[in-house]
Amino acid sequence: MLSAKLGHFLDKPLEPIARRIRLTPNFFTITGFVVTTTAAVTIPFNPRIGGVLILAGGAFDVLDGVVARTNGKVTEFGAFLDSVLDRYSDAFIFLAIALYLYLQGENMAALLSLGTLIGAFLISYARARAEGLGLDCHTGLMERPERVVLTALACITGYFLPVFVVLFVLTHFTVLQRIMHVRKQV
Repeated sequence: MLSAKLGHFLDKPLEPIARRIRLTPNFFTITGFVVTTTAAVTIPFNPRIGGVLILAGGAFDVLDGVVARTNGKVTEFGAFLDSVLDRYSDAFIFLAIALYLYLQGENMAALLSLGTLIGAFLISYARARAEGLGLDCHTGLMERPERVVLTALACITGYFLPVFVVLFVLTHFTVLQRIMHVRKQV
C-alpha cells in the first residue's frame, strides 16, 4: 500500500546524496541483509535492539533502490538479488520473533509470527507468479514496507500479540487482494 501510494517518493530528496555514492546498489542490498540478519540474531536476546536493527536494515533496503534508479544502475540481477535477500530477511526475522515468543510462553503470538511469515511469502509469490504471466500485481494493504515497520514496532514496544494479529490478518488479506486483482486481469 505504501509502495503503491508513495512510489519512489524518497528518490527526489535523496537524489543529491545518491549521486555522490560510488558504491553499487547491490552493496546496499547485501548490507541491509546483513543488518537484518543481525536483527534476527539479536531479537531472542533483546527484541528492542532487534527492532531498531530491523528499521536500519529497512533503510538500506530503501537506499539500494534509490541509488540504483538515481545512478542508472538498475539491473535485472539487482532486482532478483534484492527480492531473494528480502525473503531470507523476512524468514529470519519472523522465525527469530517466533522463537523469542515461544521462549516467553507466548505461544499464540509465536504461531501468528509463523503464520505471518507464510503470508509474507505468499504475497511475494503471488506477485512473482502474476508477473511471470505478464500481469501487473503491485497491489495490497500489507506489502513489505508496512510489514517491516509493524514488525519493528512490535519488537520495540513489546506489543507482539496485537501487532501480530494485525500482521497475520492483513498479510493473508493482501494475498486475497492479489488473487482477486489477477482474476480481474484475466
